[in-house]
Amino acid sequence: MSALSIGPGRAYLYPMPQNPILAYGRWIAETPPAWPEEAVESARRAFIDLIAVSIPGAAEPVTRRVFETAAPWGAGPSTAIGLGASLAPPWAALVNGAAAHALDFDDNFDPAKAHASAVLVPAILALGEGEGASGCDCLDAYIAGLQILGRVGQGVNPVHRNRGWHATATIGAVGAAAACARLLKLDTDKAANAISMATSMAGGFMSQFGTMTKPLHAGLAAKAGVMAASFARAGIDAGRDTLDGPNAMNRLMVGPDYEQLRDNLTHVEHGQNLRFGTDNIGEPLLILSSGLKVKRFPNCGSAHRAMDGVLELQGAHGFTSDQVEAVHVFAPVTHLNNLMHVNPQDGLQAKFSLEYGVAVALVTGNATLTDFTDEAVRRPAIRDLFGRIHRRPVDKAEGEFATEVEITLKHGQVLKTAVPMPVGSLAAPFTLEQYWAKLDGCAAGLISRQALEKLRASLADLSELSSLSPVTEPIKGPFLS
Repeated sequence: MSALSIGPGRAYLYPMPQNPILAYGRWIAETPPAWPEEAVESARRAFIDLIAVSIPGAAEPVTRRVFETAAPWGAGPSTAIGLGASLAPPWAALVNGAAAHALDFDDNFDPAKAHASAVLVPAILALGEGEGASGCDCLDAYIAGLQILGRVGQGVNPVHRNRGWHATATIGAVGAAAACARLLKLDTDKAANAISMATSMAGGFMSQFGTMTKPLHAGLAAKAGVMAASFARAGIDAGRDTLDGPNAMNRLMVGPDYEQLRDNLTHVEHGQNLRFGTDNIGEPLLILSSGLKVKRFPNCGSAHRAMDGVLELQGAHGFTSDQVEAVHVFAPVTHLNNLMHVNPQDGLQAKFSLEYGVAVALVTGNATLTDFTDEAVRRPAIRDLFGRIHRRPVDKAEGEFATEVEITLKHGQVLKTAVPMPVGSLAAPFTLEQYWAKLDGCAAGLISRQALEKLRASLADLSELSSLSPVTEPIKGPFLS
């Protein structure tokens, strides 16, 4: 595949198999790379954002420890971002996936309830370097992989995520396998094997949130995608009943009440109908219809609607944090469950704390990478606000209930707003200039101005590149600090 063509794609003249493994394998193998121009551009922006957050993520302790562990397992052609080394593709995907998710500054994808790009981009880059893939090969693999990641997510969510599975690790592994199968141009049978095999590598619990293992989940899923597609290319086969069947992902990773839940759904968000759709797999194209939630702040996205609301009210009324008597956040219970650290003790826990995110927004008027260090979490001006921030869980899905922020000032004035979707979503998308600004901010102090200019130029021309070396060379490292 040397070029992406622009177009609506193609309708199949004969029905897709009803078995989702076979249907998704065939779709990956046979769908032409005729994507709408806006889909290609959205994929390119996903690469910009993900590489941006991976630069400071590579300097995080978790990434360095993963690299130090994996490096003896084998050198190879694939760049370990910022670490001055190249590894075999599975290990590069592992390291770079951890870097991508280390700061929780990477995007979210609602159909899967997963951090999609933190899994897909590291897998595609690592395998793409090893295979000599072009930039357009990688963009094509991203669009196709994201589609299958979303379809699998719709088949098990929202219950899968609500019951404590970390979808980045579980569904992400399957989506990464689909993307890698696409990149390797596997035929229908082998693509199906790759997708199926990845279900045997899928795992990860939300009980790891606030620890180093949470970002490691993204690396493990990226690695799984590389390995599953590579094993499938080598001729290793896999079962056909691993997504939908008596002992499949839906009944094992949703629960024995899967069918009852599916058949009694009364409200469907993000296409999450507990069914693996096999008709019209590519329509709508999820990169356009759902889009990605790009992060304005480097913490759990479940806090972002509340933080956006605080900043909206502060901007409109000009109050300071010391004028605040109380903050009441009315939010879906699923969001608040993700924000389990009421009194965070370190930077990792702070990323999963409503209280910390809201307090930082009140005090600083923003939330940046420097706000999520262990030292920053100990600031008295921030911690003193925790007791004034009150959770008000609402037993509704996020699409049914916009997060409401109510701030009472000390002189008695009550300010209110509601935020249905965060900044960075389709409702309030980033401009291209905001993507470049995020890259500049993430790279500051870590790579030289010359390297940054080369990186920006290569990402601007990603679809025209004959290889990935112009992208990976400026971020190979070792970084400046």
